[in-house]
Amino acid sequence: MKPVLALVGRPNVGKSTLFNRLTKSRDAIVADFAGLTRDRHYGNARQGKHEFIVIDTGGFEPDAVSGIFKEMAKQTRQAVAEADVVIFVVDAREGISAQDHEIAKYLRRLGKPCLLVANKAEGTLAGAQLVEFFELGLGPVHAISAAHGQGIQAMLEMALAPLQPDEPEQAMESCEPGVIKLAVAGRPNAGKSTLINTWLGEERLVAFDLPGTTRDAISVPFERNGQKFELVDTAGLRRRGKVFEAIEKFSVVKTLQAIESANVVLLLIDATQGVTDQDAHIAGYILENGRAVVLAVNKWDAIDEYQRELVKRSIETRLPFLKFAAMHLISATRRQGLGPLWASIAQAYKAANCKMSTPVLTRLLLEAVQFQSPKRSGMFRPKLRYAHQGGMNPPVIVIHGNSLEHVTDAYKRFLEGRFRKEFDLVGTPMRIEFKTSSNPYADKAAV
Repeated sequence: MKPVLALVGRPNVGKSTLFNRLTKSRDAIVADFAGLTRDRHYGNARQGKHEFIVIDTGGFEPDAVSGIFKEMAKQTRQAVAEADVVIFVVDAREGISAQDHEIAKYLRRLGKPCLLVANKAEGTLAGAQLVEFFELGLGPVHAISAAHGQGIQAMLEMALAPLQPDEPEQAMESCEPGVIKLAVAGRPNAGKSTLINTWLGEERLVAFDLPGTTRDAISVPFERNGQKFELVDTAGLRRRGKVFEAIEKFSVVKTLQAIESANVVLLLIDATQGVTDQDAHIAGYILENGRAVVLAVNKWDAIDEYQRELVKRSIETRLPFLKFAAMHLISATRRQGLGPLWASIAQAYKAANCKMSTPVLTRLLLEAVQFQSPKRSGMFRPKLRYAHQGGMNPPVIVIHGNSLEHVTDAYKRFLEGRFRKEFDLVGTPMRIEFKTSSNPYADKAAV
């Protein structure tokens, strides 16, 4: 699983600037006044070969008893609960404050690994000016400048050192050989726990008609027709700002990690609600991580013919990027349509781990070019010479040639369709990478 770092501190100390620096994005809004960030904000980041998740939080007031600051404090407590390491950000220019003491007292009481970071320490700021932060009782102070990128790498090395960052690469190997890890994902109250209970034939998981009943990623072993599975029931992914209970152990991070480490993800959609923004967000995350996916529309028995037609159309318009996935119309409570699900899950797993030989790939590539050549771009027409497999889960096809940077997205989709048809790649994303050969005479001066 990816390590999780939570950025915590009082308002306007530069947490969002640091978040943007770590994630190499502009996802967090930054301005020179306090209280801009209120909800938790998640982002993926990388340090060398190691990936991790960063959580940006609003200004933390541990003792807030009412209003927006109380809700912001709940969001921050949840982020701290989800994190492997807390990065406590203070302002090196303004020095220590009473609010810093309150936050430090809260973090010391939790006993969670914590790194004290003094931001805005660029320029001529002397180390002696940081001595006062030792009063917080959280160990050494790490001086950084999020705006200028100073001290960031050393801070990350210190934060990630004890977290075994090689784990993400080894996550897929942690299961027993031959065991398919199946994650059931979807919005709250879509029927994920009910579906797993139906498969197991017992009330193994708490299922109740209330969104958010499942608050953690629960793993259950299961065997069907000699094939072993590890079923993972995830917490429903809610829209940011909808989770306020500090005691709630519902974890966005654990759900995302469960999706990342799964072999196949069953995306469950609530037929009574249709396809929502959250469904599209989850589907996009599954696709981004290259997981094999099967689409299931639950509670199909609870809607009439008109609503069924609306749901089918909403899937076509809002989830067009999942056309490669098999879709099933089911009812977990009535056990309707569950049998064919297993065939699609097995097919998606097989497709994700499909081995494709270089001669076959190259033959398909040349046949595709002969059938339809890539579009010319100015003086150049891309020349596709040969292809080979570059990875599995998801399948990666690497195509070599000349001027491949001019290949259009439409032609890329055309090639993907040919490869999918030949290898029956149903239920898995597929990635095509182009590698252009270098010109050996490019560096030679013209005579």
